[in-house]
Amino acid sequence: MTSWQKILKNSITTPQELAEQLAGNVREMEQVAAKYPLRINPYYLDLIKKTGKPLYRQAVPDVRELHDNQGMVDPLDEENLSPVPNLVHKYPDRALFLVCRECAMYCRFCTRKRKVGKKEMVISDRTISAGLEYLRATPEIKEVLLSGGDPLLLSDHRLDNLLTALRAIPSLEIIRIGTRIPCTLPMRITPELAAMLKKHHPLYINTHFNHPAEITAEAALACSRLADAGIPLGCQTVLLKGVNDDPETIENLLRKLLTIRVKPYYLFQADLTRGTAHFRTRIETGLEIMQQLIGHVSGMAIPTFALDAPGGGGKIPLTPAYISALGETLEFTTYKGIPCSYPNQVAF
Repeated sequence: MTSWQKILKNSITTPQELAEQLAGNVREMEQVAAKYPLRINPYYLDLIKKTGKPLYRQAVPDVRELHDNQGMVDPLDEENLSPVPNLVHKYPDRALFLVCRECAMYCRFCTRKRKVGKKEMVISDRTISAGLEYLRATPEIKEVLLSGGDPLLLSDHRLDNLLTALRAIPSLEIIRIGTRIPCTLPMRITPELAAMLKKHHPLYINTHFNHPAEITAEAALACSRLADAGIPLGCQTVLLKGVNDDPETIENLLRKLLTIRVKPYYLFQADLTRGTAHFRTRIETGLEIMQQLIGHVSGMAIPTFALDAPGGGGKIPLTPAYISALGETLEFTTYKGIPCSYPNQVAF
């Protein structure tokens, strides 16, 4: 058993274990964990102890998860958009392929908390084969995103076999992996894993950091190994109340991401997932944060603020309003709030 596997094996999975390490109401946590699983590995537990509330909220069960009357069980309508189990075909040229049911930590705001880490999520050789067959039979799909759970919790051998099978499909041009492993269990990114992934280019990885305290020396090493393997790295951050819902925290996070060679990609408005209402912010909060970022940090550090539309409508960009009038002249304000104009005529 490797070091990262030992760390994962020593994860806290019961409220009783958690109460020995962190403050919390055991009875309430038991009620929550009975519905939504608990896992905090020792690496992330240590970060919680060092940082406090912003990381605690992401990982520790909260009784408010059981009292959410606003949320939807399947907010992105993934089940109805699945022609075969665990494969979501929402966009014409892309598919989401769920290939692992576990994560290194069960985030309390998870979009798929209805099934990730639970017996309801069945992933087997049969479901993987069915997904591969659908991709072979649907040549309009040019890109596949591996997700779950977390695909990087698969063994090197199993992941290598899966990527090899995907690369053998002529119509598939791009493979992406969605993973929070560089943040929650960075020691999983071994030199051997990076070398294996390098064989399957063009390969992209979108990871997920929500707070600057998550960018540690271990996380930097993990991202460096992936970047050195030629894998472009992006980050999909979720805007979470009490975690990162202020301009200073987000700016600090985005700057730190660039230092570890991760391009900020999306800043997401939280999904309408049942059990996560206490994390959601108003849309105005995100727009105000973006207004504070644009022009004040490098364009390299600016993510797209977006929401994933309920009911499977897809990702919709949300941007601050700069345009005041559009006709023969564009009237707008700069990032400093100064009025400006630009002629809107074509000479030839």
